[in-house]
Amino acid sequence: MTSTLMRRTILSGVVLFLVTGCAALSDRGPRAAELPFDARLNTGETWRDFTVLVRAPGATLADARESARFMATRHCIGRTGSSEVDWVLDPATGDWAVSRTDRGEPVVSGRCAER
Repeated sequence: MTSTLMRRTILSGVVLFLVTGCAALSDRGPRAAELPFDARLNTGETWRDFTVLVRAPGATLADARESARFMATRHCIGRTGSSEVDWVLDPATGDWAVSRTDRGEPVVSGRCAER
């Protein structure tokens, strides 16, 4: 009976260790605690095309840029293996084109660069 109890204890420990390890592997890291805002990426017509909504009503592009860049970089690395992004640019400024939601949240668009 003691060896059966010992086996069950060891097996339970191994299972607990594996489950904990799998949870750690699925964690994509902190939402980058250093990022100023939460952001959501949605793919477009193809998996390369995307938009990023930065949840920061009224934020300027300068304020929201790093949060959007983080999401886009993570998406493109996962899809193409490259962090290079071709952002949709505003022809008047040469900077990223920004649209706004009804709540004033900035939305930027881009495409993962081809390798």
